[in-house]
Amino acid sequence: MTHPIRTVLWFNGHGREAAEFYCTHLPDSRIDAFYASDHGGPDGDMHFEVIDFTLNGTPYQILDAGPMFPLSECVSILVETPDQAETDRLWDAMVEGGGSHGPCGWLKDRFGLSWQIIPADFARLVRDPDRARAARVLSAMMTMGKIDLAAIHAAAA
Repeated sequence: MTHPIRTVLWFNGHGREAAEFYCTHLPDSRIDAFYASDHGGPDGDMHFEVIDFTLNGTPYQILDAGPMFPLSECVSILVETPDQAETDRLWDAMVEGGGSHGPCGWLKDRFGLSWQIIPADFARLVRDPDRARAARVLSAMMTMGKIDLAAIHAAAA
């Protein structure tokens, strides 16, 4: 492990495939290490895989170890994108192959992991010291699926 802290995502199958999928869609991403075991439970019958990977410089780990703890919206990955083009590209790529779009920039990929794809300008505008402006931006976002930066800028104006 090259970083002492990693977010661990528990998967029930397809962990390595998921990590490879994520690494193809985010820059500066790679699989760092892989370990598989066919034993380890009290009866020696537990199979699990561990995949260390990095997404845009941030370390993660997938523990692919069975159905005990399913993925849910309680854990998600937020990606701030630099512009609308990258928001559009990533929004479409992450649902490829069976994922689903949700409200407010949220989506779920085909593996069941939740993501929020947010343009950096939205994040900046929603933190605007002018609280009325920030409220308009947030209100506009609440009506969207994929974040529409032009509509966010219009709401801010």
